[in-house]
Amino acid sequence: MPLFIKIFFLVCFVFVNSQAFTQSKGTKFIKANHSRLNYTGRIGKSDSCAAFYWSGRQVSLVVKNVDTFKVLISDTRDNNFFYVIIDGDSSTAKKIKISSKKRCYTLATFEDKLEHEIQLFKITNTDDHITRLYGFELNKNATLLKAAKKPKRSIEFFGNSITCGHGVVVPAESADSGAPEYFNNYRTYGAITARYFNANYHSTAKSGIGMTVSWFPQIMSEIYNRLNPDDSLSRWNFRQFIPDIVVVNLLQNDSWLVNTPEHNEFKIRFGTVKPTDEYIINDYASFIHSVRSKYPCTKIICSLGNMDATKNGSKFMEIIEQAVASLGDKRVVTHFFVYKNSSGHPKILEQEAMAKSLIKFIEKKLIWK
Repeated sequence: MPLFIKIFFLVCFVFVNSQAFTQSKGTKFIKANHSRLNYTGRIGKSDSCAAFYWSGRQVSLVVKNVDTFKVLISDTRDNNFFYVIIDGDSSTAKKIKISSKKRCYTLATFEDKLEHEIQLFKITNTDDHITRLYGFELNKNATLLKAAKKPKRSIEFFGNSITCGHGVVVPAESADSGAPEYFNNYRTYGAITARYFNANYHSTAKSGIGMTVSWFPQIMSEIYNRLNPDDSLSRWNFRQFIPDIVVVNLLQNDSWLVNTPEHNEFKIRFGTVKPTDEYIINDYASFIHSVRSKYPCTKIICSLGNMDATKNGSKFMEIIEQAVASLGDKRVVTHFFVYKNSSGHPKILEQEAMAKSLIKFIEKKLIWK
């Protein structure tokens, strides 16, 4: 990292009243709805703030002549994490923990007067964590430049904990953990693949979700069209983002739950009778058909893995193959990740292996338009 950039994290203001904000002298405030802020992903926007719901949501802006750069932000809990990335250099990415109180955080200081891009990227899970970003504070003589043009390519991932980044950065000596501090969507196969192709990245994923049954009441077909995944009345406008490629990585949770009749969600979805393979095939095909109805020309990759749903003897790859064959859609293909043959969720190296596999497949099949 160049010496003239110093990135650090500290709370520079703490507010008793969550609505209070005292702007520092000699600064200006850029509101969250400013036209030169570049948002990526399903983000709720209002005059007062931008709301981040799903994993992998991000905002970036380009500034010049900045001394100190701050963000005013809050969260519904005290354990939501973001990456701060300067000038696209992921090797210098720093993690910031967002408080439930509305606070101003110093993200970076610069000793030069040059142009810099600053990116905030949500790395924690999609659940009831809602982060509200109110704006950015910078010195008065700084300039907010026109946002860089968005990449021409785009890719969206529908998935579960593997795609969200559950346990990606769990220390080697620790057991598998879904604690927020061990989530890291930025280091997942999906985010890595999108960066490799310089593509807009949407992660429509939630830890624990399934195609036919989840560890909680909702399944993917019931939330995939929501702006806020926890609000049944919230709707996402699919016309805002039409990807070139969609990757669906689901059925890992189903592979466990369809064999767990004592689980409450099994009872609610299936009663006392285990679903047949045909039932799962039809549900899977129905979801892919729904995605196709939103994206008529998009290439769809139906994937699975790299956990035990893809180990030898698993029937779930064949289920996906049959579901895809039933659609008769030449723009829907399959690609399965090699079973990682280790405990817990995929760690960094295993996520990187998945990314390499997917990148190779996309390049070989020339899936881009």
